[in-house]
Amino acid sequence: MNLKRKLSSIAVALAVSAGAVQAQVSDGVIKIGVLNDMSGLYADLTGPGSVVAARMAVEDFGAAKKGMKVEIISADHQNKPDVGSTIARTWYDTDKVDVIVDVPTSSVALAVSQITRDKGKAFLVSGAATSDLTGKACSPNTIHWTYDTWMLANGTGNAIVKTGGDSWYFLTADYAFGHALERDTEAVVLKTGGKVLGKVRHPLSTQDFSSFLLQAQASKAKIIGLANAGGDTINSIKQAAEFGIVKGGQNLAGLLVFLTDVKALGLQTAQGLIFTETFYWDQNDASRAFAKRFSEQAPRNNYPTMIHAGVYSAVLHYLKAVEAIKSDDGTKVIAQMKKMPTDDPLFGKGSIRADGRKLHPALLVEVKKPAESKGPWDLYKIRTTLPAEQAFRPMSEGDCPLVK
Repeated sequence: MNLKRKLSSIAVALAVSAGAVQAQVSDGVIKIGVLNDMSGLYADLTGPGSVVAARMAVEDFGAAKKGMKVEIISADHQNKPDVGSTIARTWYDTDKVDVIVDVPTSSVALAVSQITRDKGKAFLVSGAATSDLTGKACSPNTIHWTYDTWMLANGTGNAIVKTGGDSWYFLTADYAFGHALERDTEAVVLKTGGKVLGKVRHPLSTQDFSSFLLQAQASKAKIIGLANAGGDTINSIKQAAEFGIVKGGQNLAGLLVFLTDVKALGLQTAQGLIFTETFYWDQNDASRAFAKRFSEQAPRNNYPTMIHAGVYSAVLHYLKAVEAIKSDDGTKVIAQMKKMPTDDPLFGKGSIRADGRKLHPALLVEVKKPAESKGPWDLYKIRTTLPAEQAFRPMSEGDCPLVK
């Protein structure tokens, strides 16, 4: 066979292979819906950046070269379960979306997870935190990718109690996520010999934390645990500084803090905060290269949070599974994703359990002092790395009905 005929045969073989994938894909298009908070208190840590991350995953997978047509659409769920549910149903029923990704705000994610199960589609959670997604509310159509409240509680709570922070008062966002984070952290505090002196709950997207902080201050607890996120965390830390709470001898525990939160607070205010993450842009050459590419496309040239990294990682693995089984049937793709080991430049090698929990290491980080920072996004130092098997709740303790 001469070279020209050989190359022609290879091209035909590739075309047949790509055609086989397309033939089994509904409508010939793999449609990805990025659903999150595009304009509210979580917009910086998820928002438009998650769309950028999803696009990067499609590019790096090489979908176009493989003859796989992939479309990405996005919407703002406004942190409201009814809005998120309506969008999810419309996407699945009318817009032929195959998989929904991201979805911060646990109450929205729990609702979308049930709808996804009912419709036989796929749901890849990067933004929501509640560990119930792999516990009592687990689903064969949902994978919880990036982090969860059990991981946050055990990483941060454990470290703080072991270093003397044995009395706590919780300042908690009053919805599913806050309740789950408070619950999981309280369990760790009590298990490690600490005590909880009280708790107060605040509405989502609160502007004035003064009355809540005064109650926490009056408790005399050594640690004020912030079971909130995004703009609520930023505002509570800023206002705690105005009240002189840390100067008065109490310490704040940010139970869910993101890179963009620390950037917004500034190192002068945030220095010394200890919390748990699963991704930091300055870990290695691959994460630094990803962050540089991401920043060039992201709003205000922001660097990626762990949620953005999770969206990238989840979409990449999803596309590998679609390619492997030559189908975008949601239930089948999720099952295939669980069978295949995960491997990407941001989280490395990992796996997905039967309960839908994606496993990878977690990082206990500390915010740098201003003098330690060498650049605008050089914000953390990594204190320790928790192995994947320690970072997440044992499957036997989750009460997931899928686990026999």
